[in-house]
Formats: sequence, C-alpha cells, structure tokens
Amino acid sequence: MSELHLAYLSLGSNIEPEVNLPKAVKLLSQHGEFGKISSAWETKPVGGGGGNYLNACLSYKTPLSRDKLKNEIIHPIESDLGRKRTQDKNAPRTIDIDIVLFDDEIVGRRWLAQVFVVVPLAEIYPDFQNPNTNENIAETATRLRREFWTETRQGVLLG
Repeated sequence: MSELHLAYLSLGSNIEPEVNLPKAVKLLSQHGEFGKISSAWETKPVGGGGGNYLNACLSYKTPLSRDKLKNEIIHPIESDLGRKRTQDKNAPRTIDIDIVLFDDEIVGRRWLAQVFVVVPLAEIYPDFQNPNTNENIAETATRLRREFWTETRQGVLLG
C-alpha cells in the first residue's frame, strides 16, 4: 500500500459558484479521501472583475505526489468544469483549486495572507502555525476578517 499524503486544498469560484463548488468536491472525491471540509465563504474578487467568489478548503488524503495531484487530478477537474486559463490571473473562473498545504508544508506563503484561503482553512485546521506571522491560523483569520469583508454561505457544500 502506498503512503498517503495529506493536502489542504482551497477551492474558489465566481461563475455559478453554487453549482461549481459542489461539482468540484464530488469530482475530487472520486480520486482521494476527504477529511474535513469548511463552509463556503463569500468574498469580493481580488484585483479583477466579476461577481463575488465562494471559497472553501478541505483536507484531502491522496497517494499521489504534490505534482501528480496538481497535474493528474486538479487541472483535469478544473478543465472539466470549464476553467479557462488566461494571462489575467484575476479573471472570473468557474473553479480554481489550489494546494495550500501538502504534508504540512506550505505551498506558496502568499496564500497565508489571503482572507479567501485563511478563513476557510482556519475553520478546518485552526491550530496550523502561520510562519508569516507566528500566530495560529485561527488568529490570522480573526485579524483578516476585521480587515476584509467575508461572510459564510450556509448550505452550499454541506447541505
């Protein structure tokens, strides 16, 4: 049996998010095992147009390496759900799935300063230590929620 890795994934959508977030979760479930899943959180778009985003985080067990998870599971799911990559990194999207943590290692420290990642992550992994600020992620989430608008959206993912 292969070793299982624990990844924390961030999901976001601002094109039919009430449809695309649950679809992404269902497609991910066909390739790995979920641990915890956050509520959906609504945030304003960062640096781009389009409607507000719905964002969530989930813990995900997989036998795949980080690169294989990204290239063999995440990118195909994004394509299946109509994600079109353009030069505009802030363009509206049907789905965006990012690996935030992989075996407790941070995949890009920039995520840990973004309200749309930190707040859902804090819901499912509140004790994770944020190396950017030397506080636990729940403390980071509390601080960011004072600085940026975000609101939980019930019933999008967990019924």
